[in-house]
This record gives sequence, structure tokens and C-alpha cells, in this order.
Amino acid sequence: MDSALMNQLTEDIKTAMKAQQGEVVMALRTLLAAVKDQTVNAGQAVTDEAVVAVVGKAIKQRLDAIEQFGAAGRQDLVDKEKMQVELYRKYQPRQLERAEIEELVRQCIAESGASSKKEMGKVMQLLMPKVKGCADGKLVNQVVQSLLP
Repeated sequence: MDSALMNQLTEDIKTAMKAQQGEVVMALRTLLAAVKDQTVNAGQAVTDEAVVAVVGKAIKQRLDAIEQFGAAGRQDLVDKEKMQVELYRKYQPRQLERAEIEELVRQCIAESGASSKKEMGKVMQLLMPKVKGCADGKLVNQVVQSLLP
């Protein structure tokens, strides 16, 4: 394993086990299993980038579940999912604020010469590599749409 994030995740599991934090252990083991499934079991190397990708996907799944559980009135499950999201964010790079995303979007609009929403694809093509893992795709999409005439 040459991933600092993977090593950190393993250490955090051990710490939670010693502290007898059952829910934390279970949440972190779930994340560890997802990372191993996407990397080792798929014949790929465990890198920080791979861990960040899996964490991003896991957070997105939890956020979708929060919406659904909230609509169903299951506050107990909403709280559990929120706890997992907060745990998983530790293994993600710092997330960009909306103002930072807007600045990047303006740069990409200028760079691409896009002048309408029809050219949103050009902007997204330039923008996504810059924000990958650091911003929620839905938010990025909203910002681009709001800044294109």
C-alpha cells in the first residue's frame, strides 16, 4: 500500500476499535471495503487518488440517502448517514467554496470563449479536471449554469 490515506483509514479503524466506537468502526470498515473493492480487487494500485475517488462516491451515496430518508421521515437514518458523511470527509481534499468555484468557472468561460448555455460542455471540459475531488458536481453544474447567459 502506497497510499497515505489508506494507511490513515486503517489507523483510524484501529483507534475506533480501541475506543469501542462500534458505529464509527462499522462506517470506516465499510469505506475500507469499498476502497479495496475498487482498487485491490479490481487489480489496480491503491493510490491517494483512488481513495479520494471512492470516498467521493461514498459521500455522494450518503447524501442521496439522506435526501431519501428525510423525505420518508426517518430522522434516525438521516442522522446515521450524516455521521458517516462527516467521518468520510476527513479522507477528502479540502472542498472548494462557492466563491472559489465561481472564480474558476469565470476563468474557464473566458478561456473557452463560451457565450451561452449551449456551450456549457466546453466550459465543463476545462473545469472538471481543476475541481475533481474538490467540489460537488451538482454545485459546479449550478454555478456554470448561473454564470452562462
